[in-house]
Amino acid sequence: MKIELKEISKSFGPVAANTKINLSVSSGETLGLLGENGAGKTTLMNILTGLYKPDSGQVLIRGQQREFSNPRDAIKNGIGMVHQHFMLVPVFSVTENVILGNEPTSAVNRINLKEAREKVQNISSKYNLDVDPDELVERLPVGVQQRVEIIKILFRKAELLIFDEPTAVLTPQEVSDFFMIVNSLKNSGKAIIFITHKLHEVIQICDRINILRRGKVVGEVNPKKTSNSKLAELMVGRSVNLNTKRKKIDPGDVLLKVRNLHVISDKKEKVISDVNLKLHKKEILGIAGVQGNGQTEFIEALTGLRKISSGEIFYFDKNCTNFTPRKIHQMGIKHIPEDRQKQGLINEFSLTENIILNTYYEADFSKNISLNWNNARSEAARVMKQFDVRASSESSPANNLSGGNQQKLVIGREMSRKINLLIASQPTRGVDVGSIEYIHGQIIAARNSGIGILLNSTELEEIIALSDRIVVFFEGKIVAELPSNTDPKIIGLAMAGVIT
Repeated sequence: MKIELKEISKSFGPVAANTKINLSVSSGETLGLLGENGAGKTTLMNILTGLYKPDSGQVLIRGQQREFSNPRDAIKNGIGMVHQHFMLVPVFSVTENVILGNEPTSAVNRINLKEAREKVQNISSKYNLDVDPDELVERLPVGVQQRVEIIKILFRKAELLIFDEPTAVLTPQEVSDFFMIVNSLKNSGKAIIFITHKLHEVIQICDRINILRRGKVVGEVNPKKTSNSKLAELMVGRSVNLNTKRKKIDPGDVLLKVRNLHVISDKKEKVISDVNLKLHKKEILGIAGVQGNGQTEFIEALTGLRKISSGEIFYFDKNCTNFTPRKIHQMGIKHIPEDRQKQGLINEFSLTENIILNTYYEADFSKNISLNWNNARSEAARVMKQFDVRASSESSPANNLSGGNQQKLVIGREMSRKINLLIASQPTRGVDVGSIEYIHGQIIAARNSGIGILLNSTELEEIIALSDRIVVFFEGKIVAELPSNTDPKIIGLAMAGVIT
């Protein structure tokens, strides 16, 4: 099977997302797709999977032109995508998730679960996916949930598999297992498109690499003849410093102290048990752990978004247990939330409105019952320029931005204010290498200026590069406290609960 995109162009109003793009991928091949935020990767994949129609150009499958009116057309033509955010029903079994929307039925029009289970088992065995068809998805580790997504598209007879940031939430061990799965799929004759911001991964796993910049293909690279720095330069059009420099400095006074913290989930289950930690001025404390081990609820408790069941939280020696988010914000504690869509932005609001979401009541932007829109627009323009948020204007709605530009908008809003302590969750999720370089630099500069930073990230490389100390969460507890120069394999074992 060979899929070709020929002269594909797509615009949204005056913004050209794709301009005369040509690329191809064949059976038994893994194609890497790199590009900075807003480069056009998402739009291109949305065209290939039937979500968008191109303004011009052709999609060819085995030399024949195909037009997709919707995702179902793409699926019928053998194209499937595993998204970064999994689309699974937690309370359904693996088999029920796989067949959802494509249920096999018996002669009397009843769902044939036995037949479906056998097919799921066969797919799992054929590609060494090692998934129990009967297990509930909510009980599966993140890495296994990803395999369920792979089985879903193989169940629908996909010949081209598109992976969007597939390693973002995996441990180092799970990444290694995932690469084995990709190679198994490739060797069985599947075509693979691999989208990521992790340059070393495309070099390791891909046969060819295409780079997009500002909606155009700017190069095709042989991974055996390139390097991280060369790929980064092609992506952003300039040289990029990929080595974060963090000089050693002595930490200052304690800014944050957590004592015997216990937190209950929305399901009334204990998700945080007896957590104790301290964060100092001039220190970056990294929280490592596979997503779903209590880090989210812990950060929510610290920022006033979730009530704690017992324990205490002290900011600047003041007991702030169960303070409201506004009270915490007014103390100079800023929060970059892990989910920009649910907690960071209101997608229908303009960029200006989003910039003043948590400060609209302050004197700079508010007078009596009126908002000072001139000041608000000026502030939005300043943040957009400083953090390279690419949009037609500050009046554009947030949902017009790419995911990476949305992330930069949230980070810019929080880091451009007066900060005493920064709580940053997944600060570079979905952000390109050029922006990562800038954001990491801002975080280190903030630490050097005396700010304490609590960094929660599923990117182990990021935790190691930025942190002065690292704590590892597993099943709602801190199971290890380690120096930042610890072997990543040791940290990975702690993340998996092997070392406690």
